[in-house]
Amino acid sequence: MDFPRALRERRTGRRLSQLDLALRAGTTQRHLSFIESGRSLPGRRMVVRLAESLDLPLRDRNELLMAAGYAPVYPENSLDAPELAPVRAAIEQILRGHLPYPAVVVDRRGDLVVANSAFDVITEGAAAELVGPGRNVYRLALHPDGVAPRIRNLAEWSRHILTRLDHLPDLRDELAAYAPALEPSEGLLGFAVPLRLRSSYGELSLMTTVTTFATAVDVTLAELKLEAFLPADPETARALTAAAGAAAADRGEPKA
Repeated sequence: MDFPRALRERRTGRRLSQLDLALRAGTTQRHLSFIESGRSLPGRRMVVRLAESLDLPLRDRNELLMAAGYAPVYPENSLDAPELAPVRAAIEQILRGHLPYPAVVVDRRGDLVVANSAFDVITEGAAAELVGPGRNVYRLALHPDGVAPRIRNLAEWSRHILTRLDHLPDLRDELAAYAPALEPSEGLLGFAVPLRLRSSYGELSLMTTVTTFATAVDVTLAELKLEAFLPADPETARALTAAAGAAAADRGEPKA
């Protein structure tokens, strides 16, 4: 990768002038101009400062360092690594604590890392090859053999998902082919796009929240997203509670 070009592309992609970035990074516009033209080679510390000032994801920061000829700064451990044991414990606690409502953890591509037991209500009826760890949750949502046939507002929900996939153009193009045309809306859509889903416990209306590890210094950890589903009405809350109770009974667990 050509470092001057890579830096310039990332700066212009964030609509920053050379002066803006220079001020953020604590350097001069002249020095930054020399770096972007290839007339000056920055030190490792300057590359890190520029990457931080651009607010780049950790993976992109490592790529920028390697483009400048330096070793990556930010580690990329497997989630199974001993170093991330506290993270695994925290994730498990959050997923359990969110019951009886569904919650999942996905990686940067949207591949499922782990889910709580309530997620089964969302995946019921989906083809087995689309469900489970390592499977893509966005494909699961929009594929004709996945959850899509049960989504009442599939056009709206499809657009909600596709707008999150700009960093994955191949996947976005694949899933866009499954998305129905979105009819013009009359009036306001409301404060959030709900997922309206048919289930064996009745129709569910769900909102979603996304949580990340904001202070992560490990690439794997920084790219994890925890997506939690919340009931948008009392009927959905009751249905999810009933589903969780039935699932616990099937597993032979005592009633709470």
